[in-house]
Amino acid sequence: MTFYVENESGKELPFSTDELISDVIKKVLEKEKCPYEMEVNILITDNAGIREYNKQFREIDSETDVLSFPNVDYDSPADFSYISENEADYKNPETEEIVLGDIILSIDKIYSQSADYGHSLKREFAFLIVHSMLHLLGYDHIEPSDALIMEPR
Repeated sequence: MTFYVENESGKELPFSTDELISDVIKKVLEKEKCPYEMEVNILITDNAGIREYNKQFREIDSETDVLSFPNVDYDSPADFSYISENEADYKNPETEEIVLGDIILSIDKIYSQSADYGHSLKREFAFLIVHSMLHLLGYDHIEPSDALIMEPR
């Protein structure tokens, strides 16, 4: 598994983000029984930055905590059969890994939601990575029936 992290926010978190990202992604892929080596790109920005990305890519002019941009198509969440039939479409030829997608996080939201919910920055960061990874694996929560599947995960 490979992940790339870029922090354009100019702010830091008081723990090793790389170590936590690695642990969380590995756990999610293990839990979802992913048979592939995956590659994930992560961008840490601030509220102004994520608002711009949200506006540009989703036509929603507001801040959010995390955005997920899946690169893989699924017939159903975490059904990896489509990848096996179309592996060349998803594989990075340099790493031989499947490019799962991109995650954009707002560090400002990590700080504020951590305080709002009364838990640690580390817990909030990990939660948002898990949430976004589930989106990259084809889960969603827009429809109530989909939320009933995603939220317990």
